[in-house]
Amino acid sequence: MNDTSPSPARQPLLHDAAVVIHAPTQVWARPDGDVGGGAIDGVYLGDTRFFRRVSLSVEGARTEPIATSADAAARVRFTALVRDLDDDAADPKLILEREREVSGTGMTEVIRLRAHLGAPQRVRVSVDLEPEFATMHTVKAGAPDAAAWEAADAPGGVAVRAGAASALVSGDGTLATDAGGVRLVWDLDVPARGSAAARWTATLRDEAMVVEPATSARRLRSPDTAGLDPRAERWARVALDDLDRLRLRLPGSEDEFYAAGAPWFFTLFGRDSLWAARLARAADPAIAVSTLRVLARLQGRTDDVDSAEEPGKILHELRADTFHVPGEQVSLPPAYFGTVDATALWVCLFGDLLEDGTPIEELRDLLPALREALGWLTRHGEAFLSYLDRSGHGLANQGWKDSGDSIQWRDGSLAEGPIALSEVQGYAYEAALAGARLLDAFGEPGAADLRAWGEALRARFRAEFWVTTPEGHYPAIALDTHGRAVDTLTSNIGHLLGTGILDPDEEREVAHLLVGPTMRSGFGIRTMSSDAGGYWPLSYHGGSVWIHDTAIIARGMLRAGLNEEAALVALDLLAAAEGFGYRVPELHAGFAGTAGDVPVPYPAACRPQAWSAAAAVTAIEVLRATV
Repeated sequence: MNDTSPSPARQPLLHDAAVVIHAPTQVWARPDGDVGGGAIDGVYLGDTRFFRRVSLSVEGARTEPIATSADAAARVRFTALVRDLDDDAADPKLILEREREVSGTGMTEVIRLRAHLGAPQRVRVSVDLEPEFATMHTVKAGAPDAAAWEAADAPGGVAVRAGAASALVSGDGTLATDAGGVRLVWDLDVPARGSAAARWTATLRDEAMVVEPATSARRLRSPDTAGLDPRAERWARVALDDLDRLRLRLPGSEDEFYAAGAPWFFTLFGRDSLWAARLARAADPAIAVSTLRVLARLQGRTDDVDSAEEPGKILHELRADTFHVPGEQVSLPPAYFGTVDATALWVCLFGDLLEDGTPIEELRDLLPALREALGWLTRHGEAFLSYLDRSGHGLANQGWKDSGDSIQWRDGSLAEGPIALSEVQGYAYEAALAGARLLDAFGEPGAADLRAWGEALRARFRAEFWVTTPEGHYPAIALDTHGRAVDTLTSNIGHLLGTGILDPDEEREVAHLLVGPTMRSGFGIRTMSSDAGGYWPLSYHGGSVWIHDTAIIARGMLRAGLNEEAALVALDLLAAAEGFGYRVPELHAGFAGTAGDVPVPYPAACRPQAWSAAAAVTAIEVLRATV
């Protein structure tokens, strides 16, 4: 007996889709260029899917796709054959090309028929667009909430509107509308051994958006890859282009930051934007300063349980509306502060700029925000920095591994909160020392107290976080609500390297475990040891490999003087980049790989992702210093 019950709604898979981005615009499609065959497919601006379907048809003929070529983050070409209109020769002589390009405010597509036939042809080509105006969180849930829309003639084309969102569809063909959407039609006269083209554009607007396209023409500085593995230059080229197209700003401000990633996170994320700025600092030092300024402008001012806002705390996530997390009882307000690490990372990035030689007077306007951030750290880190969702609808886990099952014991059982994460204590220690240096540089009091606070934290960490298991002696991933050290071996401890919270012998011990067979996959460091009870290579945070996580570990190894281990990990990153055509996703499966293998996708992974792209800059820095 066949089960005819409807399939449950599930998060869309992304690994086989073609995507072009220019934040806050993105278009996801099938390899033939049509939009609509996959659950993720659509034309998006910000947190809204404007069009669910964009399909091209050639009257009286099938098109057979043969190539998809993305030569830039914002541009892609789809090539197909039109054999039903061809002659009877073996070689195809009629080619259809679709050149798609996105801007910060929409998309343009050029459709071109190229012929090598001996006689001219008239070919009718049409494009159909199906409006939807679904919210991003419902698309992510696999149950998009299509909004009521209306279409009407407008100067230059057809306007489609739903609430505050609107799209103007224009083109050099005939435009028509009906209950299904908008249709463009062209009768193309294709000359013998010639070509004919058509063009259309969708200009998107959403008055409710809280982010806007970047306006500067700044290009990122290419790292020096001379003499390195040739894969480094290829990865850098793709990654820097992705980062350039991920730049955003807040309305009314010229200060830019990196959107966290496509498709779900085309907005400001405190942790993600800070780490991306840190990892890519050598290629784009200006965005490090502007990211600090953007987050300082939105820094917490009051206590609010619903949003997790607290005075001095750095924002986690900014949205136009409440964001619901699919499959979980999670509902995040538009400005949400549920992150335990972003405040320390903000201070650490500030300290990086001082070390880079940024003139202190250029940063003086950030001094009040620095004092507020340091105040939050010292108030909330009397023992250890920890988190607990007090609202009942926020994130249960508030470190970078923020899925509900990410903090596990070795037997696979979940740890009970409040949770104090190991890497957050490392960030806090590094922030205390960086904050002290900054206060000294500004000629401000308080540096001695900060250093004393940091040293006390370091002593407590050494006394309470270390565990011994059959895998070795290492820092626990966290302390649970009872102060017990949660004993799973994870990649979190790699973030401690180079922060100063470990001594040199401890750093060597940690690095040795991270490049061991249970943690190193060959394409990066696993998030969880393969010997752990909860390990699964396709677990989001329990066995997968995250590119940025591995890059942070390589960076920490380099800072700790562990050059051999750092180079090994950076080369693994190059292998992963090559396996994904140099546009690395946010994560991939943690299966072991050897020479000649390719990494297995995590099929719901975002791409491009800012901190994954930024990892290219860090990996190249590591290779430059160690090879």
